[in-house]
Amino acid sequence: MNTTSQMMQMHEKDMPMDGMNMTMMQECIEACAACEQACTMCAATMPGESMATCMNMCQNTADMCNTMMRMMLRPAGMHRESMMAALQATMTMCAACADECMTHSDMHEDCAMCAEVCRQCAMACQKMMDSMSGAMPAS
Repeated sequence: MNTTSQMMQMHEKDMPMDGMNMTMMQECIEACAACEQACTMCAATMPGESMATCMNMCQNTADMCNTMMRMMLRPAGMHRESMMAALQATMTMCAACADECMTHSDMHEDCAMCAEVCRQCAMACQKMMDSMSGAMPAS
């Protein structure tokens, strides 16, 4: 168990929603962190103006994943509807970035790797959303 997981477990009682799956949240945080890093690396390796769309899509996705990750690291401030909207936006951004990167995957291995990490992040966000559907506001 890493430090973040330990800290989240210590503050599980502070969650504004009963029934939150902290393990699922930790997996989503890790997927967002991995996606942020992959997108940042992918954007940094984009050669030339012909790759501007991909580079910008990767940068935007990295920013979105960072924001989503930071929201999950503040469990006491969670608002169900806001979290669901942010998860949905992250999934949408990750899917769009994966699609864009796949158009270059035959020429750039970085793009193929980035696309896969983006898809994994989108799946982790979907699992998190599914787990939140059963969580109820704390009374």
